[in-house]
Amino acid sequence: MTANDPDASGSRRMRVMRRRRWAFLGLVGATCLALFAWMTRLLGADGIDGLDIAMLALYAGTLPWVIIGLWNAVIGVALLHLRRDWLAAVLPLDGLEDETSAVTAPTAIVMPVFNEDPSRVFRHLRVVETSLARTGQDHAFEIFLLSDTTDAEIAAEEQRRFAAWRAVSARPARIHYRRRADNTRQKVGNIEEFCATWGDRFEHMIVLDADSLMSGEAILRLVRLMQRNPSLGILQTLAVGLPSSSAFARIFQFGMRHGMRAYTTGSAWWQGDSGPYWGHNAILRLAPFRTHCHLPRLRGTPPLGGEILSHDQVEAALMRAAGYEVRVLPVEGGSYEENPPSVLDFIKRDLRWCQGNLQYFKLIGWPVWRPLGRVQLALAILMYLSAPMWLGFIALGMTRLFAGGLDPASSLAFSEALWSAVQWNEGVALFATMMTITFAPKIMGVIDILLSAAKRKRYGGGPRILAGAALELIFGMLVAPAVAVAQTIFIGGLMIGRRITWNAQMRDPREVRWGQALSTLWPQTLIGLAMAAGMALYAPSMLPWAAPIVLAWLLAVPFAVGSAAPALGRMLQRWRLCAVPEEFDTPPEIAAALAPADQDIIEILPAGGPVAPALANRVPVPLKPES
Repeated sequence: MTANDPDASGSRRMRVMRRRRWAFLGLVGATCLALFAWMTRLLGADGIDGLDIAMLALYAGTLPWVIIGLWNAVIGVALLHLRRDWLAAVLPLDGLEDETSAVTAPTAIVMPVFNEDPSRVFRHLRVVETSLARTGQDHAFEIFLLSDTTDAEIAAEEQRRFAAWRAVSARPARIHYRRRADNTRQKVGNIEEFCATWGDRFEHMIVLDADSLMSGEAILRLVRLMQRNPSLGILQTLAVGLPSSSAFARIFQFGMRHGMRAYTTGSAWWQGDSGPYWGHNAILRLAPFRTHCHLPRLRGTPPLGGEILSHDQVEAALMRAAGYEVRVLPVEGGSYEENPPSVLDFIKRDLRWCQGNLQYFKLIGWPVWRPLGRVQLALAILMYLSAPMWLGFIALGMTRLFAGGLDPASSLAFSEALWSAVQWNEGVALFATMMTITFAPKIMGVIDILLSAAKRKRYGGGPRILAGAALELIFGMLVAPAVAVAQTIFIGGLMIGRRITWNAQMRDPREVRWGQALSTLWPQTLIGLAMAAGMALYAPSMLPWAAPIVLAWLLAVPFAVGSAAPALGRMLQRWRLCAVPEEFDTPPEIAAALAPADQDIIEILPAGGPVAPALANRVPVPLKPES
């Protein structure tokens, strides 16, 4: 074999990936063992009994997910700042720098929708079409709106807007609208029907969500990489949040944005060709997708049986099992999405994913999976099981503290031993360590920005970054405990057959009323009250340690109302707090997508330069056809 032999190169890559994965496993394993030993020392201050064993078991179950996040972020920041060729190191594909070669592979851009706002859907699709046309290479693309809409009024508006789009399109024969009369198998069935009907005409398929937006240049880059790397089956982009006037959305996506790049870079370093697929803003090679990624119906009845709901990671694992690479492009730019405008909408979306991910229990034992494909499914399950294990750990700890009502001597001995450990700084250090690990991706993301003058400028400067990061840290500490309770209650309901309906998501900013917040978050409020009262009676010395969690539960309802208040959103917008880079330098695609509904995108996109529109709420368009 020569140095340029593809087989030799492939063997080297395999050896490199094997070393990386063992190194990552060693880092995660050693960190988990160290933290577990530390907690054992703390709980064992008065000896180990059955309750301690149960607490340690639950604590151990919560560790892998947060430790993986820690090391993903640390490795990501190290790569971004210590290796000039960091992208090639995590994404060893031919053509990473190619910006000029012709795009010849026929590619379908598909957007499945279900009772979505037609004004948003068609505006985003028209932006994609126009942005592609500006590249001069739009001849290889066709756009498909695949509707599963069941609301007759929305369906009529979809048809009206599609007819209007065709009337002004330069290539009307290349845009298509299809509405299914029967939305069997939901999104999975929608995509499968497209593949069966149209798949022979295309080599690739780019999948968009109803809130997705992609630039023409970003789309061309995906297709060029697929053309030059025939072993690549799925390439996922780094989709980032669009500028928003919702306070909740902008704070949430600010934290996601500065942490996501480092986190994804680190995970790509060890996942390599067995990476993630998030179901949208990604390109798929159609032939293997049609052949190998058909999803069967799971045994049993819903919610954990029946149709596979969280299809994306299963399709990624099936694509890799068939021998094709699944990779992520951890580069910002040209790929966007929208985030929920309130904590109530966030929880609703999160529980949908929870139900889908827990179905993987019925899939993880399939013999077809490659080892890392099975790991990906296991991590998707663990992401949601961590919440009930964490709450179980807290509940058992509170049980021990409150035991003084039944056995004062036992409670006193435990409290004295524990408080003695705290005096040795054991408790303080462990608490600080766990908080740091939990928020490590966001902390490392801030470090990543602050280390680069160019990145600091994109976010409006160091002081604005630090102010936004502080606000987002408080925001995260309030959101996480409330979401954990919602996940735990929901998982308990799944075990007895309860499920959530998969309807269209709320995407526009909205005000949350007190009654709405209370109807969803009353369990968090009751848990906070019970925990605060119990600790005040039986363990007042521990209240300072529990304050962050207790306050998050007690404030869940006012937080939901306040974080969705339009006035707060306007204030953050005015001060440019928690602003994403696109608010400071707005790409024309985003300017066109967020412009008032009565302004045609053609007035904006041909200008070419950055445009900074007022990022106010969209002017709503009536759903009834105009006379």
